[in-house]
Amino acid sequence: MSSVQAARVPKVRSLRRTLVAYLMIGCLIPLLFVCLLTYSSISSILTGKIQTGIGAGLKQEADRLENALNNLDFASKQFALDGQIVDELSAYLQERKIYRKSQLMDSINAKMNLVNFTNPYLGLTAYILPDASDSVLFSNLSMERSFDAGKLPLFVEKNGAKYFGPHKTMYYNSNNLVFSEIRSVQVQGDRQAYIYLETNYDLFVKVLSRQSYGMNVVHLLVSQQGTVTAVENERLPDSVLEAVRAERTRSLFQAGGYHLFRYVSPQGWQLVAAVPESSFNGEIYSWIRKMIVLGLSTLVFASLLAFLIWKQVYRPLRKVNVEIVRLAENRTSPVAYTQVEEFDFVLSNFQTMKDKVNELIAAVARNEKQKSRFEIEKLLSQINPHFLHNTLNTVQWLARMNGQKEIDKLVTLLVKVLHYNLGKTSLIVTVRDEIEAMSNYMELQRIRYDYEFEFRVIAEEEILRMPVPRFLLQPLVENAIYHGLSERNGRIEVSVVPSGPDHALLKVEDNGAGLDPQEIARLLSEENEGVKRRGMGIGLSYVNGMLRRFYGEGTRLMIESEPGRGTSVSIRIPRRIADDLEEERLFG
Repeated sequence: MSSVQAARVPKVRSLRRTLVAYLMIGCLIPLLFVCLLTYSSISSILTGKIQTGIGAGLKQEADRLENALNNLDFASKQFALDGQIVDELSAYLQERKIYRKSQLMDSINAKMNLVNFTNPYLGLTAYILPDASDSVLFSNLSMERSFDAGKLPLFVEKNGAKYFGPHKTMYYNSNNLVFSEIRSVQVQGDRQAYIYLETNYDLFVKVLSRQSYGMNVVHLLVSQQGTVTAVENERLPDSVLEAVRAERTRSLFQAGGYHLFRYVSPQGWQLVAAVPESSFNGEIYSWIRKMIVLGLSTLVFASLLAFLIWKQVYRPLRKVNVEIVRLAENRTSPVAYTQVEEFDFVLSNFQTMKDKVNELIAAVARNEKQKSRFEIEKLLSQINPHFLHNTLNTVQWLARMNGQKEIDKLVTLLVKVLHYNLGKTSLIVTVRDEIEAMSNYMELQRIRYDYEFEFRVIAEEEILRMPVPRFLLQPLVENAIYHGLSERNGRIEVSVVPSGPDHALLKVEDNGAGLDPQEIARLLSEENEGVKRRGMGIGLSYVNGMLRRFYGEGTRLMIESEPGRGTSVSIRIPRRIADDLEEERLFG
């Protein structure tokens, strides 16, 4: 039996372990989802960004190379087609006089220097005679004499000229890479001359720049004939070179661990950028490393946060437990707060509970002590009205026996008013009863004020039988006497008439000084409940309370008044039977 009971005991979980587990889950799972979602987005974004960047950089380099070739073409046409230079070159080749040849040589060199000066992108410039023992006829710089255009790597042919490169410059004792052009010059006679031009020494470096990509890039130049004429990195795998030679249409492809980007010139030559896989995916790999570091940091942070939260929770929990234990030992001692808002809120409610428990216990003790006194007071409350009535009856008979008619009338009215106010047990009366009691009360007030005001009642018979709560009219006429009458010739008129088929209108009007809005608000204010009143002590707030109780929130006492124009107080109530009003009083 004990083993079965032990099996049914629920497993106790540690708040600390649960807190750590929840914090780990709460921190790591959202991070995992964010990483998965962002990886799919960032991967495509970064790939597109890199491809767009490399494509744009490749296009810029190709444009610079196009410009270099066009500049060479423009300069070569100046040397090959300019009539003055060509004529002087023809004259030089045919001249036999040394002096004249010297003059022509100086003039040609001067014109060559002028063209080179106006074209700063030019480097070495020379006129070539292939069939001469010394093929270099004129040059602006020292040039190697063993010049052979057939040994240069042909790049492209266009506009009647051949372009080579990149290759080592023909400038003496220099290893710079240049692009060059050779164009035929039509001189007189049967000899063939050419103009040879090179780009300046740093143009190739400016055209193909790795810095514009922000990553490791290897450039390849493919000639018009499909031959790879230049490779920046000699250790580039052969598979990449084979792929470049074989693939001549796609602008983006992969081979040998490289991403290859191709630009095809309208003249047929190609510029290819080879990006290693590691460089191409460098930003993605960097993002993954950062996410791993972020995940580990989140794990450490969650552990530290769980420990700190546990410390903040454990100590207040101990204090709360101590206060619960102390309740049985000393229920009057105040609780000790933890300075933690949430726990102090619980302890504050706990203190409130302790106070209420102590108050209830004290109230029970007081009630037990005063129970007998309340019983006596209950008997006295029943005896006092009877004693007062009997005494007034005695005064009434004495007044009659002595012929004191005014005193007899006054006491008779007072007995009727007291009998209505104190002798009735039911709160529901007819309008007829209410008017009769109100009339007796008003007659007493007229005697008190020496008949200084007139009083008139207008009531229709069908309304007189309608049940209403007691004391609806007396507070209204009382208010008219104390707040509405002028010193002389006062008039108070009470009307009880139908208002539509289902309602009745009860109105009290006076011709007094009237009320301002502040006085009206003060009379209707619930705060006046505790203020001592004149007369029978029943105020307008009582009327409002009875209307809400028996007729709901829709029925209200309304006051219309202006200073100097009297006051009108009215109530519009639905017609109901006595049973309905009694049910509203008990259950409404």
